[in-house]
Amino acid sequence: MNYITVTPQFSVAPQIQPEDIETIKSLGYQAIINNRPDGEVPGQPTNAAIESAAIAAGLAYHHLPITSGNLPMEAIEQTKQLINEIEGPTFAFCRSGTRSITLWALSQKDQQPSDDILNAVQNAGYDLPFLAHYL
Repeated sequence: MNYITVTPQFSVAPQIQPEDIETIKSLGYQAIINNRPDGEVPGQPTNAAIESAAIAAGLAYHHLPITSGNLPMEAIEQTKQLINEIEGPTFAFCRSGTRSITLWALSQKDQQPSDDILNAVQNAGYDLPFLAHYL
């Protein structure tokens, strides 16, 4: 399982498997945010399978599916609310991690300076120059 720590409280990853949940828990994460809708590609684990494993491991679980290229304001606000409410580190994933880190960045607009957000995104290895326009 590959993942990238964006901040001490937030990490992103490409698609995870139900069997990754125990590792995520052992790394100290308290919650998982799934930003991927079911059925994007054949063989993708279902939201229900990942949610079941997360709940069995005692992790909070949130499904906030976003289709590629579509970032509605409601999803940004929900991400902001979840990040503010979750106690402890949060692990978010989608197909590649890009939707998850984009939602994080946009949700932080009024929480921290734009340069800090853009630096965190870049340091995480994501090239998302369009974010500067929105921040």
